[in-house]
Amino acid sequence: MDVLRIPGRHLHGKAATAKTGESMSKKKAEKKNKTGKKKGAYEAVDIAPAITQAARSMRTALSHMLSESGLYAGQDGVIMLLAEEDGLTPGHLADKLGVKAPTMTRTIGRMEAQGFLERRSDDSDGRLAKVHLTELGRKSVEQIERSTAGCGALAAKGLSDKEVKTLIKLLRTVDENLQPGED
Repeated sequence: MDVLRIPGRHLHGKAATAKTGESMSKKKAEKKNKTGKKKGAYEAVDIAPAITQAARSMRTALSHMLSESGLYAGQDGVIMLLAEEDGLTPGHLADKLGVKAPTMTRTIGRMEAQGFLERRSDDSDGRLAKVHLTELGRKSVEQIERSTAGCGALAAKGLSDKEVKTLIKLLRTVDENLQPGED
């Protein structure tokens, strides 16, 4: 409802509109932002910042949940990959996680020092180093799964099961669209 504030008196509704000369079309114009879009209307250009911010928030929440196990951001992915297939090379780990080899080498070194991983020479090619989970690394898998589940539940708070399913489907499509060689 329109309210015109004049010291000592307030006009409401049509009287305020008539007094201010404000029309319905001006009200509609106010609902649009400077680019001419309606407030709340989104375009493709809005996708990257929204996903980037959501990913940052998700990563921060997961890092807080993982901190009690002594893991840092990104280390959970290394452990989960090795839990699926132990004995990968640092290069293979880097490729699967989408990071550069020097980054993976530093991560492996840190995780070795923490006791989660160990490097061993390959049985058939002694020049090749393979990365394996230690007992501590294997024990951390359950903590990672609990933390991931808790973080997912937090992220999905207020969403229906159908909305969660749609969100996952949409995010997978976005991810597929962004893969190299895809149009």
